[in-house]
Amino acid sequence: MNIDYNKYQDGLVPAIIQDHQTHKVLMLGFMNEAALDKTLESQKVTFFSRTKNRLWTKGEESGHFLNLKSIQLDCDNDTLLIKVQPIGPTCHTGSDTCFSETNHSGNFLEYLEQIIELRKQGDPANSYVAKMFEKGLNKIAQKVGEEAVEMVIEAKDNNKDLFLNESADLLFHYLLLLNAKGHNLAEVLNILQLRHAK
Repeated sequence: MNIDYNKYQDGLVPAIIQDHQTHKVLMLGFMNEAALDKTLESQKVTFFSRTKNRLWTKGEESGHFLNLKSIQLDCDNDTLLIKVQPIGPTCHTGSDTCFSETNHSGNFLEYLEQIIELRKQGDPANSYVAKMFEKGLNKIAQKVGEEAVEMVIEAKDNNKDLFLNESADLLFHYLLLLNAKGHNLAEVLNILQLRHAK
């Protein structure tokens, strides 16, 4: 990227931080060449802090990192759009974004995927999701199979509530399995959309 760091007197370019899934703008920071290099090397967004007068990796104290997904340069070569996967809230106030917005799309399944991503980092003693990830991929896959069988059994009866609850259990554990394999529901939906277009 041919970034024009000389456009501004301080040699810093604005970096707009956007959630790669929800597309919400999370914050605005500033980068010099060293900050960008460190971001690319560590895959965690690093800024040049004007108040600290040094490089600052977002999350270095809180653990709420911004994991790098992509970087785009604007048409004037003087502003960066950085798409990230946030780990926890972005703002120092505890808010999801520095603009006091909730960071999830209107799609509840996407939001649920974000919750799963956050909770798998938690304490297995306090989080079912973390406990499942601690048990590993085989246990998660086995649980999907169990839930699928339970849903099929309920489908043969006429209890709507039991059938829908087993369906919800299956979908939830399927999302766990997708995450454990490093994928998400959007990838599956994309395949279905491509099939539909044929």
